[in-house]
Parts: sequence; C-alpha cells; structure tokens
Amino acid sequence: MLSINNLSYYIGGRALYENASLHIKPKDKMGLVGLNGTGKSTLLKIINGDYQPSKGEIQKAKDCTIGFLNQDLLSYQSEDSILDVALEAFKETLKLQDEIDAVLKQMETDYSEEVINKLANLQERFEANEGYSIKAKAEEVLEGIGFSTEDLKRPLKTFSGGWRMRVMLAKLLLEKPSLLMLDEPTNHLDLPSIQWVENYLKTYEGAVIVVSHDQTFLDNCIETTVEVSRQSLTPYAGNYSFYKKEKVEREEIQQNAYENQQKMIKDTEKFIERFRAKASKSNQVQSRVKALERLEKVNEVVSDEIAVNFKFKFSKQSGRDVVTLEHVSKAYGDIKILQNSTARIERGDKIALIGANGKGKSTLLRIIDGTEPIEGERSEGYNVIKSFFAQHQLEALNVNNEILQEMLQAGSDKSETELRNVLGCFLFTNDDVFKKIKVLSGGEKSRVALAKTLISESNFLLLDEPTNHLDMQSVNILIQALQQFEGTFITVSHDRHFIKGVANKIWYIEDHQIREYLGTYDEYTYWRSQQDAAAAPVQSPKKEKVVKPKAPKNDNELNQVKKDIKKKERELESVEADIMHLEEKKVLLESKLADPEIFQNDGKLKEVNSAYEELKQKEVKLNKSWEKLAEDIESLQGALS
Repeated sequence: MLSINNLSYYIGGRALYENASLHIKPKDKMGLVGLNGTGKSTLLKIINGDYQPSKGEIQKAKDCTIGFLNQDLLSYQSEDSILDVALEAFKETLKLQDEIDAVLKQMETDYSEEVINKLANLQERFEANEGYSIKAKAEEVLEGIGFSTEDLKRPLKTFSGGWRMRVMLAKLLLEKPSLLMLDEPTNHLDLPSIQWVENYLKTYEGAVIVVSHDQTFLDNCIETTVEVSRQSLTPYAGNYSFYKKEKVEREEIQQNAYENQQKMIKDTEKFIERFRAKASKSNQVQSRVKALERLEKVNEVVSDEIAVNFKFKFSKQSGRDVVTLEHVSKAYGDIKILQNSTARIERGDKIALIGANGKGKSTLLRIIDGTEPIEGERSEGYNVIKSFFAQHQLEALNVNNEILQEMLQAGSDKSETELRNVLGCFLFTNDDVFKKIKVLSGGEKSRVALAKTLISESNFLLLDEPTNHLDMQSVNILIQALQQFEGTFITVSHDRHFIKGVANKIWYIEDHQIREYLGTYDEYTYWRSQQDAAAAPVQSPKKEKVVKPKAPKNDNELNQVKKDIKKKERELESVEADIMHLEEKKVLLESKLADPEIFQNDGKLKEVNSAYEELKQKEVKLNKSWEKLAEDIESLQGALS
C-alpha cells in the first residue's frame, strides 16, 4: 500500500534518516518507538507530504488515503457544534443530502420523470453511503471518547485544546482513511476513552501507524513495532512487549558478534605486526591486511536504558497516619463529587487514583493536600511533609533560571554533583543543565518539575498526571525512582504501565464515595472484570419475552441504563430514517405504476411492481424493528421510574 525506499532526511547537517526503508501493507497495525528526537513525528509528516525527503522516495497506491492526527490540530477552532465538525468526515454524503433536499424542493413544482429519476439516483447513492446512519455513528464515536450527549451541541471553540483534539480524533476515525496516522493520541484521553480507542483500532479496517509513549496502549492495539534509531527503521513482528524482549535477544547476539569480531581483529593485527618483516610470511600478511580492510564492522551495542539510583533522604519520618478524611462532602453547585465519604492514607501507601475525567480525581488530590475547601474533616498526621506535582506548577518555574540553578534553589541539601546526577537521570546531561527554563519544551519542563519534587525530601508526594509529556525512557525513570521511594505517595494517572509499576493500592470514586482496592492494578482489573461479569444480567435463551430491567441500585447502574436508552434511541432514529426513505421510494414507484406508458408495458410494469412489493416487505421488517426498539426503550425508561 505504501513503501518508503532509501529515505534520507537532514536537519541542518544532522541526518535524521539515512537510507531508511519500510513497507506498510493494508491492515497493518504499526507502532513507531524510539527516543525523543530520533524522528518519529517527522517520519509521519514526511509520509503525509508536509516535509520532503532529502533523498529517496515514498510510493503509495492510487487509492491510498491518509488521515493524520497530530498536535498541530490543537489550535483548530470552529463556531460549529462538535457533532457538525465530526460529521465533516462525511463530506460527500452531506453534499448528496444537500442535493436531495434541492431536488425535493424542485419537485414541489416539477414532477417530471427526469426529476424523479434524478432523486432516485441521488437517494440510491445516499443509501449506499449509509447516509441515514452517519449522525448515529458520529454520536457513538464522540460519546465513546468521553463526550456527553449534552456536549454534542456545544460549539467546538468552547472546549479546551485537549477536548478539541478529541473531536479531531473522532472526525478522523469516522473518515476511515486507508492509512490512519496517530501522533500521541492518548495525550488528552482519560482511561475509559483510551480503552475505547484501543478497541476501535483493533477492528479498524485500514492500516494504522501510531506514535505513542503509552506502552500498554501500544501492546493492546499494534501488531508490528518499528524502532526509530541510528537513522534507520527496524521492524519487529510483534507488539511493544514482544519488541522489548526481542530487542534484548538481538542485542545479545549483536554484542557476542561484536566481541568475537574484536577478538579476531586483535589476533589478526598481532599476526600482521609479528610477521610483517618476514619475507616468507609476506603473502599471508598482505592477505590479512586486505581482509581487515574489507571487513564489515559489527557495531557495539549501546544501551538506551538508564538505571536510576536515587537516594531519598527524609529529615523526618511521618507517623503511621498520613492524611485522614472523615465524612467529607464536596460539590460544585449541583455537581456532587463526594458525599459523606471517609478514607485514610497510611505511611508506605503507594496509591493510584484512577477513573474517567470529571469524576473529581484532581479535586480529591487538592482535598488531600488541604487546599480545597470541604464539608467534613481532614486531619494530617505527625511529621507529614508534603510535595505536590501538577501540570499547572510548571508555570511556577522561574523562566530566567538555568536548570541547575532552579534545582539548587529547590531547598534540598544536595551538592551540585548530586543534582547533576539526578538531572542526568531525567535526560539532562553535560551542558544541558545550563539551559534556561524559558527555552525548554513542555516535556522538558515536566522533567525539571518532577526532579524538583523528588529531591524535596518530602515524605508524602501528591502527583497529578506526572507522566504527561514524558517519553518512555522518562516514564521508566520515574517508575524506578518511585519504586525506591520509602515514603508515601498518591498519584492520578491514566498510564497503565506506570500504575502497574508503582501502585500497591487502587483508589477510585464511585457513587460519590472514595473506594479502595488493596492490591496492584493487575489484581484490581481482574477483580473488576469478575465484578462486572457477576453483575451482568443472565439471559435465558428459552425465554423470548422482554423482561423488565431491575431498577438501578447505584449511579453506575443508573448511568449504564441511561447509556442503553441513548443507544436504543439512536438505533430507533436510524430505523425511522430508513422507513422515511422507503416511503419516499414508495411514492416514486407508485407514481410510476400510475404512469400510462409503464402501465401499458408488461415488462416494465412487472419490474416496477416487483420492486414495489420488495419495498413493502422491507417496510414490514423495519416496522417490526421499530416496534421492538420502542418496547425496549419503554422498558428501560420504566426501570428509571
């Protein structure tokens, strides 16, 4: 479908790619991985035609269409509702709808056969494009990635950049290009939305190329991993976990080959040096000199992995109870976050607070921090020293400071050498430490702020989305650092790889209560799946009658019933549209049956009559479907009353 052949691309005098090649087949699910700065996003822009290669070529099939989600789309704004923006994915179908509306308007005064045939042709094309279901599809995708039904009518410009990016993702998914390219698609998604996108991509009919630092996301939706390293593209026939394992094995083979070759080179050089002056050995010496000149050198393996060895120092150890919340309530107007909830954080807890956006996770962090007003009681334990990391605190960095200077002013007793070692773990090496804060990217600022948090000598850390803007290497560094942290922390995160690596407890907000699971994230997800399976209604295949659903017992069940109603209503709307379309076709066929010219032609009359009978049968089936959906909706609504 698309081939990259001998690609070279230079930035200034630096080669980002040198004779790199890659072949993308239809239905490939491919992830691009590598360190920051190796050219992953650049490659997507070259494929998209935004950048031109210095050498080489990119060949693609004539019918290959490309959809590209990138961070530049954050700036896109529109007065249109997000539903209308998403529906722009169906430009051809919407154009057909406009033409159908114009013809129907024309038919108010002109009922000629030419106009009737034109309408029939347009409606046939509209139906072939599944035009009657595009609105339902757009609503399903938008709600799948986190928008509420009420949000769909709001103008795009009223949403933040992250939510606008979700709309652009929805539009791309609806367009269904033959090659879908996604650059960091999970950056602005919460966990339920990430899982929805994963499931969507698994069954996506076209090819997908993803650049992502979310290792679990890559594991769940790609089948080929391509490493971008040393100006080349190296494919691995598996997901990210397979790649990590396979890479270790390949590097072991390469390192053994390198060491064997180096030994052979040294032995050969010794032979040459020893017998260079002997005439009887001159032919053998020359032969070995030429062999060394022709030898294709095996490169030594240079590991990208960084081992972290932080030495956390506490001036004071906290008491057993760190923070206690008793009968806490919190609401914003009519929106309840917590209602009479109680929770306790004890020394040594490593808590991951998870869940969908809008559930109040960041609010709960501020409540724990003591900076959010509440009803109820919050108490802090003995000798608790807090440090809070959140994205907005990046603005608190002194932009005129150099990185090292900012670290020295963080209040720790660490020497400059110790601080350089810490910064080295966060990928600031050599003269990087003298960069001004104001010239750093968002990700680099995050790393500086995190490093400041970790050297603060606090015994209780509150971390709000600490992995945002971090690459895989930096995430792994943070995991290692927190694994060595002997104090207490609570973190909000949607990065499952990160959560798996650091948490020994899982918190989530449900029914306006703080719920706790005592175990790792993997144990929690298994337990949750068992709970969901047990709660699922058991349907007997022998009984065909509709059983009225039980009244929902909690907010989760209530929300699920509401979602089921919305889904049924969308299906009902689609069936109604199909019925209306059939009615329009019936009117056309009835006019033809009344046409004397057709009536007197047995062949044409039989053809039109057959089509008319077929429509009537379809109409019967659609009416039955409509009645069944209406009954289902009525039954579900009854469960709410």
